[in-house]
Amino acid sequence: MMGPEQTDQAALFYEFSLERHVPASHLLRSIDRFVDLSGVRRELATFYSSTGRPSIDPELLVRMLLVGYCYGIRSERRLCEEVHLNLAYRWFCRLGLDGEVPDHSTFSKNRHGRFRDCDLLRKLFETVVRRCVSEGLVDGAAFAVDASLIAADANKQRSAAGASQHDWEAMARTRRSVREYLDTHADAAWGAASETVPKFISRSDPAAQWTGAHKGHAFFAYADNYLIDLKVAIIVDVEATRAIRQVEVGAARTMIDRTEERLGLRPQRLAADSAYGSAEMLGWLVNEREIEPHVPVFDKSARNDGTFARDDFTYDAETDIYRCPAGKKLASTRTLVNDGATLLYRASKYDCDVCKLKPGCCPKMPSRKVPRSIYERARDVARSAAKTEAYVTSRRERKKIEMLFAHLKRILRLDRLRLRGPYGAHDEFLLAATAQNLRRLAKLVPSPAPMLA
Repeated sequence: MMGPEQTDQAALFYEFSLERHVPASHLLRSIDRFVDLSGVRRELATFYSSTGRPSIDPELLVRMLLVGYCYGIRSERRLCEEVHLNLAYRWFCRLGLDGEVPDHSTFSKNRHGRFRDCDLLRKLFETVVRRCVSEGLVDGAAFAVDASLIAADANKQRSAAGASQHDWEAMARTRRSVREYLDTHADAAWGAASETVPKFISRSDPAAQWTGAHKGHAFFAYADNYLIDLKVAIIVDVEATRAIRQVEVGAARTMIDRTEERLGLRPQRLAADSAYGSAEMLGWLVNEREIEPHVPVFDKSARNDGTFARDDFTYDAETDIYRCPAGKKLASTRTLVNDGATLLYRASKYDCDVCKLKPGCCPKMPSRKVPRSIYERARDVARSAAKTEAYVTSRRERKKIEMLFAHLKRILRLDRLRLRGPYGAHDEFLLAATAQNLRRLAKLVPSPAPMLA
C-alpha cells in the first residue's frame, strides 16, 4: 500500500537531543574523550581585554580546527559550512542546535594574533602527547625520525630567479609571509641553513624551498619533520623547516632535546635512514645523548679503482695508529681537515717506496694517507649496532613513520599547504599531528563500558 504524501507542515513542538543522535561509534565521540581544552582560556586570558564586546570562545575555534584536520576539510570557509550543517560536528563543538557558527575570518585573526603569541597549538599538541603517555601508548624506549616534503602554496610562474635582487622590505609591508621570511632568515632552520642560492624563489612565500627531491617536476615545498615513538607510532614531536637535508637533520636534534625537556622522554635508540648517518649526527647521538643509533653509516671510503680502501687498514685505539696490509704503521699528523672534523694518518715515504704493495695502495702518491673522523668511535658504535637483532627490528618498525606521512597526505589531505610562511607551515603541521594522535588514541583506547541503571 502506498504511504501518505509527505507535506511540509511543521509540528508545534519537537523533542530532539544531539547526544542521542551521535552514534557511540562515531569518530568524534571517540576523540572527544581525549580532548582536554581546560587550559585554553587560561593561556589566552592575558590577550583579551577586560572591557568591550565578548569575543568568540577560543575553545570553540580550537574544536572546529580539530574537526577540520581530523576530516581533511582544508578550507576554513567550508569548515564553517560543514559545522553549521553536520549534527556530529555541532555536538563536538558544543554548539547545540541553535548555536551560531563563527565567521571564517575569525580563524585567521586569532591564528595570526593570540594563538601564535602564546604558542597555543604547540601546547595543545603536547597535551595530547601527555595523554598518550598516560594511556600507555608511549614507552620512550625507541624513537624514529624522518621528514616528508609538503608542497607550499607557491606558483613557479610567479617566482623569480634566486640570484636576482629583491626589495623584500617593500614587499613585507603588504605580505605577511615575506615578513615572516625576514624574521626567521637568520635561524638555522630557515635562511641560515644553507649558503647555496636556490634556483628560484617565490615572491609570495620566499621561505619555501625550490626542490626536485622527488626526482620529478621541481616545486616549492616545506619539510614536515616527525619524531615518533615506535611502540604504536605516536608522534611525540613535529617541526617545520625548509626542505634542505642538513636542516632536517638539525630538526631531529631540536625535537629530541625538546621532547626530553618538555615531556621527560629520552629514547634508548633512534631509527632513521642514511640521511641522518653523518659522522657529526652520530657523534651527537652517541657522545652527547647516549642514544644508540640504528642508522646506516654515511660512508664514502669505498674505492672502485682497485686500490686498498680504508677498511683494509687496521686501527689500534691504544697507540692511535693504523696498520696497513703490509704491517707498516700510519701515524696521525694531528692536523684537522674538512672543517675540523677529520684527522689524517700518514705512512712513512721510506716504507711506501720499498713496499711491494704500493701499486695496489698509493700508485700515484709518495705515501698513503688515511682519513679518520673525530666521530669515528660513534660511527663504530653504529656499525656494531647494525649487527644486532634490535637493529633489524628498528629498521622494520621505522616504516611506521612512512605510514604516518602517507596517512597525512592521503586521508587528511595535507599534500599541499594552505597557509604561507614559516609560521603557517608550523601551525598546519602541529594541527595535523595533533589530529593524527587523537585518531590513534580513539582507535587504540577502548571506550568505557556503559554503566547499567
